[in-house]
Order: sequence, then structure tokens, then C-alpha cells
Amino acid sequence: MKRTLPLICFLSLLLFMSGCVSTYMPNVPNVPMFTQKGELSAGGHITPKGNITFNTAYAVTDHFAVVANGSMLNSERRKRDFQHNLLEAGGGYFTSFGPNNNRVLEVYGGIGGGSSDRTEKDEDEKGNMTYERREASFSKYFVQVNFSSKRRKSLRLLGREFPMNYGTALRASYVDMSKHLLNGVPQKEETNIFLEPIFYTRLTLNPSVQLQYTSGSNFGLKNGDALTAGYAVFSLGVVINVGSKAKER
Repeated sequence: MKRTLPLICFLSLLLFMSGCVSTYMPNVPNVPMFTQKGELSAGGHITPKGNITFNTAYAVTDHFAVVANGSMLNSERRKRDFQHNLLEAGGGYFTSFGPNNNRVLEVYGGIGGGSSDRTEKDEDEKGNMTYERREASFSKYFVQVNFSSKRRKSLRLLGREFPMNYGTALRASYVDMSKHLLNGVPQKEETNIFLEPIFYTRLTLNPSVQLQYTSGSNFGLKNGDALTAGYAVFSLGVVINVGSKAKER
């Protein structure tokens, strides 16, 4: 119970931050927790805003893996319509260490691109509607460091023990607009560097399937009109890992 109140406050802060508006919406970072060649990871996550992230990764060797990620959002609401798409791919290094090799360090980098289409709607006292539409396309370059733990901890629920894994990732993303329109009129194209720390916990349902809760923030190093740090990461998802000789993850 001592941890419940801080967690609720933290989630409330995340939901408050997620109400901000930005052209760029971060996806859930890929954290496959690889330890050996031949492992395959696939995951799907969804945020309260409806942004869906898909992550895949494959361990090509005992220390090198490739990753591919994508996210999409299509939201239509009374005051705002928002569409956002993002694809990215990359690769990197992973290793395990510690007394029982139960800690995992991963370093990945890659490139990607995406688009954003946001329409703000307003109604005056006479019922007349006005619209402001902002369209953007952008490229993205990222590097991230993941630190995960596979130490034996578990949650007892309904008479069963569910092993738990947890970790953190710090991603730095450079986003560069290639198109920026406001009501069809070209605007100044913006760039920004985002620091995106996240924390996650995984609940193991069986040796291959885990539920993941992710929380995190998004900080922009520049001040812009459209390319700002407007959204935090708060998601629930499922991660599937196969190909590992170790049955408990």
C-alpha cells in the first residue's frame, strides 16, 4: 500500500501531460531483453489516447539484434481529429551480466519516418464551426539504452505466482520535419531533440507471454510551435518472446 499512492499520483501526472498537443507522438520503445542468438520478440501496446505501437526484434547473433517498430493513431473527437503514423528500424548490441546473468543491457539505434494530421475544431455561440488543420511529415533518428532485470520476483494473484521482470530505457530522438502546413499554407519546418525515459514492468503469464505496463515522459530540448514534447508514454501491452533456452524471463 505504501507504493500505491505515489503510483496513482504519477499516473495522474502522466494523464495530465498527455492532454498537451504536439505534432510528434512517441511510440513505446522496443525492449526485447535478449540474452542469446535466435530469440524473437514481438509486442503490441496501446495508450489511453489510442496510439497503438507494434514492436518486433530478432537476435541475429549472441550480441547483435535488429529491431522494427511502428505506431498508428486515428482519433476523431468533438474538438479534435488526430491521425499519426510512425515506422522505424534499427539494430544494436545486447549482453547479459550479473551473478546469475539475470541483468540485460541493450543499446540500439535506428532511423524512421512518419506523418501527422491534426484538425482543431471550434464552435461559436451561433453554432458556426471553424477549423484549423496542421499537417506534417518528419524523419526520425534515435538511440536508446535499455537496462532490464530478470531477477526472481513474483506477484501472488488468485492463488498463483506470476514472475515479474522490470527495467528502464532511455531514448534520445532527433525529429526533423520535411513538410509543415497550416490550413494548406507552408509553415516553418521545425526540428527537435526529445529525451524519452520510460519504466516498465512485465508480468509473466507463461514462459513466452508477458503483460507489460509502461510509464514514461517526453522532454524536448527546443521550443517550437508544433514539434514539442506534448505527450507522455503510458501504455498496457503484451510481449511474446520465443527462442530462448531460459524458460523463466
